[in-house]
Amino acid sequence: QVQLVESGGGLVQAGGSLRLSCAASGSIFSFSYMDWYRQAPGKERELVATITSGGSTNYAEPVKGRFTISRDNAKNTVYLQMNSLKPEDTAVYYCYAYQGRPKILSLWGQGTQVTVSS
Repeated sequence: QVQLVESGGGLVQAGGSLRLSCAASGSIFSFSYMDWYRQAPGKERELVATITSGGSTNYAEPVKGRFTISRDNAKNTVYLQMNSLKPEDTAVYYCYAYQGRPKILSLWGQGTQVTVSS
């Protein structure tokens, strides 16, 4: 079973940057898409960004123009570059991966905390 491990979270001042990494223990080539989600205290988990196996990307409105998702199939890693961070970006960030073939896989990482101070 492939496992996902996030890293790169931490404490940063507003306006700063962080880059999150999601490293898979196996190949990510077969994943149809991989996402970054986040969950702030007292709020539901929300989708932040998606990248497909073909490299297409999509972003939630609050992060458009500030966050960039990318993937490196050779390193089995997906990244989330976060710039111009705001206090409202504070949350636990989770990596998610979905594979439909040859069998359905739906995988979550354990999360990494991002805290943005004002």
